Formats: sequence, C-alpha cells, structure tokens
Amino acid sequence: MSVQAQLTRGKITLKGSAKIVTEFFIFGINSILFQRGIYPVEDFEMQKKYGLDIWVSNDQQVTRYLENIMKSVEEWLSLGKINKLVLAVNSRETRETLERWQFDIQLIEDQAEEAARPAKSEKALQMEIQAIFRQIAASVSFLPIIEEKCTFNILVYADSDAEVPTTWTDSDPLHIKNAEQVRLRSFSTDAHRVEAMVAYRRDPDLC
Repeated sequence: MSVQAQLTRGKITLKGSAKIVTEFFIFGINSILFQRGIYPVEDFEMQKKYGLDIWVSNDQQVTRYLENIMKSVEEWLSLGKINKLVLAVNSRETRETLERWQFDIQLIEDQAEEAARPAKSEKALQMEIQAIFRQIAASVSFLPIIEEKCTFNILVYADSDAEVPTTWTDSDPLHIKNAEQVRLRSFSTDAHRVEAMVAYRRDPDLC
C-alpha cells in the first residue's frame, strides 16, 4: 500500500500509520536478510518501493513467517500496544546472537500539540524511510562479515494486555555480549515515531 493511500484529510490516521510502519518492517527485514547474506541471493527478487530497489525474499517459509507476525504487529500498532521490534541474527550452529537490529516505536500521544503541526508530506516521509534503507545497504561497510550459516528471529515487545496468538512463545531478549552499537536514522508519521539501531558482536581480536 502506498504512503499516499494512508493520508486522510492531510493527516495520517493511527490505523493508516500502523499500515505504513508494518510495511516498513516487512521491507526493512527483507532488506537486512539480503544485505547480510542470511539467505542465498537467488532466494530474493527485486521490488520497487519508496523510490528504491529493494530485495525481497521469495522463500515461502520466510514470507509466511513474516506475514503471520506482521498481522499481529499491525493490529498492536493501531491500538498503541507495541513499543519495540527486534530482528536477531543467530548462528545456526551455536545459536549465539551475532547481530540485533532494534526498532523502537513511540506513539505520538500529545494530540493537541501534534494537531498544531502541519501534516507530514508524502515526500518528507519517503525521504526519511529512504535514508534508513540506504544505511541498511551501507551496513556491509561497518558490520563484521558473517562467515557462518545463520538464521533469524523476530522479537515483538507488546503491552501485557495485548492479545498474543497461541502459537507464539516467550523468548529471552537475545542480547549480544560485548556488543558494539550503531544508531541509525529514524522516521515518523503523524502517529508513530520509529528509531533504529543495530548491535553486533565485537571482534574479540580487536578487544
């Protein structure tokens, strides 16, 4: 769904914002999986989004996994019941977390103050999102090379009263020992603000 389709009378509604943020997560996670080489290049196909060429997985198992998670994420976003989403990249052999991509989500609750601000234009929103995708693509220049086979997990931090699917399980936070952190760009709609960062395992030879 296009950014423009979410604009209602100049302002982005909470429900529309939830769709925009969820769509960002879907494309963002796919881009990270491609750029970090978690799956073979032939498992991806290029799609045009946000004025950029973004590689998206065509693996049905990965697609179903993301779709199932994002269905709940979008609902919780529209209800203001989610504050963080994490993509953890783990070693298949040791299960150790090698990278942890974290997206902090803030609900813009001061409606009186927000109402006084001009609505964010589609162009401004797209430029903010483009900046994050460019950083993801450039991450290969500062993140350590991943030489082992990896898998990934999605962690969602929701309020205690959020209705959780019965197939979901609790997880530890999958933190990284002796991690380095890099803060990435952020973007905001008229209802949500998303701040991104990546943590990665420090090379022990450089300690």
